[in-house]
Amino acid sequence: MTPEDATRKMQFLFQLRQKGVTDTRVLKAMEAIDRGGFVQGHFAARAYEDMPLPIASGQTISQPSVVGLMTQALSVQPRDTVLEIGTGSGYQAAILGELARRVYTIDRFRTLTREAEARFAALGLTNITVLTGDGSFGLPDQGPFDRILVTAAAEDPPGPLLQQLKLGGVMVLPVGQSDAVQSLIKVTRRADGAGFDYDEIMPVRFVPLIDGLPRD
Repeated sequence: MTPEDATRKMQFLFQLRQKGVTDTRVLKAMEAIDRGGFVQGHFAARAYEDMPLPIASGQTISQPSVVGLMTQALSVQPRDTVLEIGTGSGYQAAILGELARRVYTIDRFRTLTREAEARFAALGLTNITVLTGDGSFGLPDQGPFDRILVTAAAEDPPGPLLQQLKLGGVMVLPVGQSDAVQSLIKVTRRADGAGFDYDEIMPVRFVPLIDGLPRD
């Protein structure tokens, strides 16, 4: 690592703390996973800026502070099994892989899942399973899950995902009826099974959660 790279990484972590990412385990995970490895082409020079960037298939890689705050709200524990809906570049899943025992991540775009899988292999992240499919249905064969993270916005939390959350489990996702009015919420399934508790975290803007068959 060059001195310039070291300085840039320090600035990157500093801006995360400024935006409210204070969990030590989350910060260590985000230090370990270099965002620069998930941003390609002429946007690579902006990999360490706190902004979303375009990736293939018309999707985006979320801004680092939002990734950090979502991960912090999810409160992943070392023995947890996590489901992520919306693999995208794989950046969020890689961070989850640093925190959890097992991560399953689903995306409907084969181009994205293939590229993400290659990145995970290069990083030696063997605890992440990548699947191509309709994430709105979750992954019932592998559930229930301790934690679920959704990186695309639905009008309401999808019913199948709520049912695949363990008792006492947590799901973090953006909800909203348009790409201009969305809220990041935390859903906790009550330990006694008597429903769910909802907490609003902050306003956000994500690409929509689209159901349907996988695409290239």
